[in-house]
This record gives sequence, C-alpha cells and structure tokens, in this order.
Amino acid sequence: MKKALGIIGIFIAVFLLASLYGENFLTGINLMQLTQRTALYAIIALGAALVIVTGGIDLSIGSVVCLAGIMTPWLLVEHEWSPWAVVPTVLATSAAIGLFHGLLITRLRLQPFLVTLCGLLLYRGIARWMTGDQTQGFMGEHGELRKLATGRFEIPGVENFLLPATVIPAGILAIMLGIFYSRTVWGRWLLATGRNESAARYSGIPTAWLVTGSYVGCSLLAGFGGMLFIFDLSSAQPSDFGNFYELYAIAAAVLGGCSLRGGEISITGVVFGAATLQVLRNTITLVGLSSQIEFAVIGAVLLVGVAADEGVRRFMAKRLERSPAPSG
Repeated sequence: MKKALGIIGIFIAVFLLASLYGENFLTGINLMQLTQRTALYAIIALGAALVIVTGGIDLSIGSVVCLAGIMTPWLLVEHEWSPWAVVPTVLATSAAIGLFHGLLITRLRLQPFLVTLCGLLLYRGIARWMTGDQTQGFMGEHGELRKLATGRFEIPGVENFLLPATVIPAGILAIMLGIFYSRTVWGRWLLATGRNESAARYSGIPTAWLVTGSYVGCSLLAGFGGMLFIFDLSSAQPSDFGNFYELYAIAAAVLGGCSLRGGEISITGVVFGAATLQVLRNTITLVGLSSQIEFAVIGAVLLVGVAADEGVRRFMAKRLERSPAPSG
C-alpha cells in the first residue's frame, strides 16, 4: 500500500483540479462514464503490470485488444457463432498469443521489445485482413451479451449515478492479483525473477515458465478487455480500434508503482494510475483543450513517472551505502 500512496495523492490532486476547472465534471453522467473507462483501462493495465514486474514489456496490447474485440462481433454476427463458443475462442486466442510471446522470449532469447513490437503490427494486420478492413458491430439480438460492459447498477442513496458493470470484473481481477502477489509463493517467485532473474533461476525458481505465464496473463487480460471495449462501443473499425491502448496500460502500471526494471508492483497503484490517466483525459476534454494534446500530456506524465522511479532508486541506493554496517 505504501507504494500506492504517491499515485493516490496525485489522483486526488488531479481530481480536485478537474472538479474546480472542468465544467460538468461532477455530474452523475460524467462520473459514470469516467468510472466505466477507468475499469476498462484498469483491466489491460493490470495485464501490462504482470509483464513489467518481470522486467519485460508488451507493446502489442493495443493490437491484441483490436484482434479480440474485432473477432467477437465478426464471429457472432458474420459467422453466427454461439456466444458460448465465441467467448472461449477469443480468450483462448488471446492466451495463445501470450504463450507465443513467452516462448519466443524465454526459449529463443529474443528481446521482449522486439517480439511485442512485431506483434503490434502482426495482430492488427490479421484483424484488418480477416474482416476486409470493414467495421464490425453487433445486431439487436446480442443486447444481453453486451450488458457485460453496458450494464448499470443503482447505488442506494446516490442520485444520478449508476455503477457500471465493468467495475465488477476489474475489482475481482485486482483482488485476485493482489492476493497472488502478496500471499502465494508463485507471486513471490515472480517478484524475485523481476529483481534478479539469474539469481532466481540458480535458486531453483522456474523463471522461464513464470515469465511465459506473465505474457499469457497479459494477453489474456488484453483479449478480455478487448471484448468489453467492443461491447461498450457497439462497433469498431479494425484500422484504429485499440490504437495506443498499450500506452495507457504501460503508463498506468508505471505510475502505479511498477518499476520498468522489474521486481516491484502495487495493484492498488495500478488501478489508481489508470484512474488518474482517465481523469486527465476527461479534464482535457471538459476544459476545451484540443484532443491532440492528450498524447503529449500522457507522454509527459509517463516521463515524470519513470524519472521519479529512477530518482527513488538512486536515493535508496545511496541511503543503503551510507548506512553503517551491522557490528559483529
């Protein structure tokens, strides 16, 4: 929780500024949409954190979101598959992508940056090819399935605000991952792998399988997020759906306390990182700034987060050097 205090403080500051200067920021409709977006981006950010904690990176998240999201209506509408077949097929495809990445990285010793950069191009190209680059969307009979993302729940005593259904899977995932890293031996092994993979391997930890599993988890959550995104949007164009989503996922994870060097993670911090980025995006729109500056703001925030992470590391290293050695 201590690692998350910084981003929680930043979130509160940004939220207060948005409340003061953003017109209609505190309206029920805006807060409901903000919560919806935060939950969706938190899911893919948690996936990015799984990889970053091992010292890796996944640049293909946006393209996996695109492929999974486009596949869902393509199979449901164009090929008339049953939802009971479509959902597991899309999730299995997403997991297979992660397995492919993990094996290339751990068995062939390829760089994660290179592998996932190729994936960024490959999976979007596949989505555009298989759909003929045509917009994919849902028909009226799939309304019940779309409620996974578009459903709303009333909160007793709160007016003009309905809790989005996407908060439920996002919350469950956050709790499960929090327990995984803090209460299980596999979580501790993953953290040890991220801090020093060679030392972990010599200690008997199956680092190759852990790293591979982290990429499977990342792609699986990206695919799951892709389905929820398309359920929320109703239709999407494969040429631009999911563009730069990896930027938001990685930025949220880094701002939330995940070190790009690996070995550190804060699940609470990742969720607040995703929320902070969405509040920033929402504020840019409400104050009337050009949407073109959005990526500049996100890039600047990510740069500050990385610089702060490096500064803290150097400060702690110097502090350890100055501390007196224990007397024998």
